[in-house]
Amino acid sequence: MAERLDTPSEGGRFRRPRVDPEFFGRVSEAIARFIGTPRFLFYLTVFCVTWMLWNTLAPEQLRFDTADLGFIALTLMLSLQASYAAPLILLAQNRQDDRDRVSAEQDRQRAERNLADTEYLAREMASVRLALGEVATRDFVRSELRGLLEDLVEEREQRIRELELEIAQMTRDHQGEGSRDDGGDARPPRDDAGSPPTMGA
Repeated sequence: MAERLDTPSEGGRFRRPRVDPEFFGRVSEAIARFIGTPRFLFYLTVFCVTWMLWNTLAPEQLRFDTADLGFIALTLMLSLQASYAAPLILLAQNRQDDRDRVSAEQDRQRAERNLADTEYLAREMASVRLALGEVATRDFVRSELRGLLEDLVEEREQRIRELELEIAQMTRDHQGEGSRDDGGDARPPRDDAGSPPTMGA
């Protein structure tokens, strides 16, 4: 298929190289961490001293920098190193700030969860304390059982007294009926005709 003239060509488009920001960030942090160590200062000092001694004591044809002009090449290299070190340190510092921000947010969320858990536990402890306040203690149960036993004993004694009174009343009624049956009817016996017998007959 032939390409149309009004269609832009993609083959000649400039493509920027893709750089993994995480990998570049790790490299920059490693460099910045190494720059801030005494080892880097020692290596840089040895390098500068070696540079100056070589360009001062070495033969003229082997020198690549001159001390008469103040070691211009060394100054340029140190300036280049400083110009790269500063952005790398800033990048590492920004990444550290991002990590600190994320860590602070996680700490805040953790603190909120701990506060919520603490409030929940406080409410649960208060409810447990109220529930324990309503639970009958051993002394309370003993006093209630003692009062119930006293009520039962008093009721039993009252029932016994009522039964004794009923038995006594029944005994008196029975004795009264027996006395009426024995001597209450003193009339003389009748004869066969039904008329009472006559005196002297």
